[in-house]
Amino acid sequence: MTRTYPTATKAADILERVRNTRPRVHCLMNTVVQKFTADGITVVGGIPSMTTSLEEIESFVAKADALTVNLGTLDAERRKVIRLAIEIANASGKPWIVDPVHCDYSPTRLEFARELIALSPTIVRGNHAEMSLIGDVSDVVRIETGPVDHLGDTTRSVRIVNGHPWMAKVTGTGCLSGGVIAAFMAVEKDALTAAAAALAVTGVSAELAAKHAGGPGTFEPAFLDALSEISAGDVTNHARIEHE
Repeated sequence: MTRTYPTATKAADILERVRNTRPRVHCLMNTVVQKFTADGITVVGGIPSMTTSLEEIESFVAKADALTVNLGTLDAERRKVIRLAIEIANASGKPWIVDPVHCDYSPTRLEFARELIALSPTIVRGNHAEMSLIGDVSDVVRIETGPVDHLGDTTRSVRIVNGHPWMAKVTGTGCLSGGVIAAFMAVEKDALTAAAAALAVTGVSAELAAKHAGGPGTFEPAFLDALSEISAGDVTNHARIEHE
């Protein structure tokens, strides 16, 4: 059986599909970065919603095309909301991504992350420290982010070489990319391809933004501008998606 790998051309195509279909993404997001994430999803072409109300979550997830779950700023109420949101997403076959933020800081957070991963997310995404604790995951796209992003499923491994060091100096760029991945999953059934495309688009946007920024403070708005303005040609010409 021939393996199909993500390409820059495919990434450009998925970006155009997001812009044309405007998928809805529900975000259970770190409260520190909610606006930045919502802005990122919006400028790339999606429609974000951000409620964490236990009374509303079922309705919002039911209307969404994809779900992103971020474990930053956890509390008891948020855990209940996350569990219910995942139940609704799984019952209706919606793709969802979980980011086990700072699970390396807290044993209880690591335990909760493992509980969620057992519920069969489409994608698990974290940095090296987080994913080292999470370990291998079955039947899930696994993403380890860093200066180079490494992605894999049961048969394929790829890496995304795009990005800029200032991404690590602006709080929330990783959370934003999780929201963009969810938007791309909403229009592309191959989760590895969707994730690679989203990370390539955000990485190229960061590179373009850095040309117009003087540092992390001016990089943040420039990054949103670049995400809004990035063209299919920018993606095909600059995306570096490599097979491992």
